[in-house]
Amino acid sequence: MQPMKTIVASVTALLVAATTFAQLSKHDTKKLNEATTVLSEIRNAPDNGIPDSIWSKAHCVVVIPDLTKAGFIVGGEHGSGVMSCKNANAWGPPVFMELTKGSAGLQAGVQSVDLVLIVMNERGADKLLRNKVTLGADASVAAGPVGRAASAATDAQMSAQMLSYSRAKGLFAGIDLSGGSLNPDNSKNERAYGPNASARDIALGTTPVKMGPEAQAFTNSLGRDVHATSGKN
Repeated sequence: MQPMKTIVASVTALLVAATTFAQLSKHDTKKLNEATTVLSEIRNAPDNGIPDSIWSKAHCVVVIPDLTKAGFIVGGEHGSGVMSCKNANAWGPPVFMELTKGSAGLQAGVQSVDLVLIVMNERGADKLLRNKVTLGADASVAAGPVGRAASAATDAQMSAQMLSYSRAKGLFAGIDLSGGSLNPDNSKNERAYGPNASARDIALGTTPVKMGPEAQAFTNSLGRDVHATSGKN
């Protein structure tokens, strides 16, 4: 009798896992697709993309498409996106993240940017997945070097837990993330993967989950060889 109960429980778990991504809203699905596009474009920029030396050392990657500046005089930014971490040389399922900042940090005249954060060590990744992190205080952030052959030459870049790359209107642009809060979006992650796994367990592979096609496209983009794709039209 016990084996039958085990089989029934296993089948039930598989059915639940297979249907979780169907619960994502159209906005969630759109965000995943946008994150995939932004990552591919920033990573594969012909002359000024993310350096291979940085990419090879990345523990996790956060992509926030269309981080938007709002408000008048007293401004702020808000954006949502996804984060994926490398586990045994394979990129894990993306978890939804959100970033808020109480005061204007975008360049003058810029209303929104696409943002990519490269998390350079396990400590930085663990902080992001466990708590609501204040950038610049709980986790150090520096603007990343730009250009395929570039290296993280400055002391700030070499010691930072995260390197940031931001793009406005197709061009790389500066952004001040200090004081911003970055944390998992639990409601979206529950819709994507169910209520029984934390963002940390999902991202680090502690709890196996099933990815939908949009999530799989994002992880495929993370794993793609830039040299193999950059010369294609």
